Amino acid sequence: MKQQDRPTMSPDRPLLTVAFAMVVLLGLVLSAARPPGLLEDTAEAQRTAERPEEEDVRLPATGEPDELTVVDPAALPGLTETEIAYEGGGDVAVSYPAIPNAEPLADFLDRTLTDQAHAFEAANPGARSFVGEWGLTAAEGGIVGVRVTTTETDSEETREGHSTYWYETGKGAVHGSSRLLAGQQELAELNDRVREAVSDTAAVPAALHPISSLYDSVGFNPDGDLVVEFDSGQVAPASEGRIHAVIDRDEAQDLLSELGLRVREASTTGVREFSVAEAPAADKDGSEATAPGVLLPREDSVDCADPDTRCVALTYDDGPGGRTPELLDALAEHDARATFFVTGHPVMENPWVVRRTYAEGHELANHTLSHPDLTRIGTGSARADLNTTQALVYRETGYTMDLMRPPYGATDDGVAELTEELGLAQILWSVDTNDWKDREAHVVRKRAVNGASEGAIILMHDIHDTTIDASVDIIRELDERGYTMVTVSQLLGTAEPGEVYVDGVPEPPAEDGAEDAGEGDAGDRK
Repeated sequence: MKQQDRPTMSPDRPLLTVAFAMVVLLGLVLSAARPPGLLEDTAEAQRTAERPEEEDVRLPATGEPDELTVVDPAALPGLTETEIAYEGGGDVAVSYPAIPNAEPLADFLDRTLTDQAHAFEAANPGARSFVGEWGLTAAEGGIVGVRVTTTETDSEETREGHSTYWYETGKGAVHGSSRLLAGQQELAELNDRVREAVSDTAAVPAALHPISSLYDSVGFNPDGDLVVEFDSGQVAPASEGRIHAVIDRDEAQDLLSELGLRVREASTTGVREFSVAEAPAADKDGSEATAPGVLLPREDSVDCADPDTRCVALTYDDGPGGRTPELLDALAEHDARATFFVTGHPVMENPWVVRRTYAEGHELANHTLSHPDLTRIGTGSARADLNTTQALVYRETGYTMDLMRPPYGATDDGVAELTEELGLAQILWSVDTNDWKDREAHVVRKRAVNGASEGAIILMHDIHDTTIDASVDIIRELDERGYTMVTVSQLLGTAEPGEVYVDGVPEPPAEDGAEDAGEGDAGDRK
């Protein structure tokens, strides 16, 4: 068979030869006219396009759809692991990451995890072990996310808990997870959406409230959806394990703070290598503004020193009781606040009521674990009794109480020294309804209403049905008479640890030549 001729630029094809020569010449002219470096830039762009894993290409984040993203610690050069130096009676082993030039984060984690271990031991007489492990959920854009998982074992069960903290490397500021929300209103909206999201689980709606201790592990999955997770036993029986909610990225968008948006960007970006260039000037532990879900027992909108404002403090001891939620309903109806001197054993039985009480702006105060006469049991026993109730309330709400009421009003110098050491002011009363003795609602109502006056501290007990019945009328009548029902802290202003207060009546002005009254000393002392 005849072989096909190979194409050539033979002279018998002059037009084709000329055309080809013109194309070559045009290319030489364009190359000469092109600015220096353009050819190199074009070639580099082509090479970059051919290498999709270069440094400027964003990596996908790693993690499951219903969990927070995961960052390999190996991506942080020089990272080491350390353990808290715990001094206590329990078996405690808690570790955390130490990142070069991020000392404020390590210091914060050491203090916080140590406090959690102490609170667990104090709140659980049968405490056996407390183990804490960590993982990274973000390391990008000046943000580091640390997720801590704790395993608590006491005489009854083992529970797993989670908390996630966010560190700004430039500021040296550490934030709890509720800081990802723009404010208290946004946290409340998130709480409503979480209730809907977990409605098909074993979670109890009454256990969910917009407080920081519940929303202490919040982050993002690889798609940027908001993930909220709860400790086992926190909002459902411990046997149900981890309860969580995933809120769609678009649905969560308007709820996020500026920090939350930055955290989402960092969490949804994969990490090749991350380091902190230099240590910040100081450890700030977050910003000065109160974080969403951290509620104070004072309101800026109320000034009890204003002559036109008649403040009175309703106080309830020994609870929470079975009908305390009804009392909370009555207080909410009249936008009234009260102070609840809680006792440890009822706190264990009604933890969700304690959360609700805190979430609705009422004050929680210490009334011991088992209601002993503190003047008779010795300093060691008294300290343990008070510390247990402090720990129980702290673990449920994140709030550290600074007021207490000695059972039976029994106090002495020894109790004063102990409460000063523990940072607790002693609160007695100016009006005693004797509701524990006279179980008649109309009698209790009359004593409270007739005894009310500006600065009064009224003593009642929310464990008695007749007191709950009476309180509905007391709250309504005091409101009609123009009283503003406030917390004890709102009434007193600054209360000094160890001191005894019986009311919030301002002391009369000092006479000429006499010493000025102490600043913040708003109430009479016993």
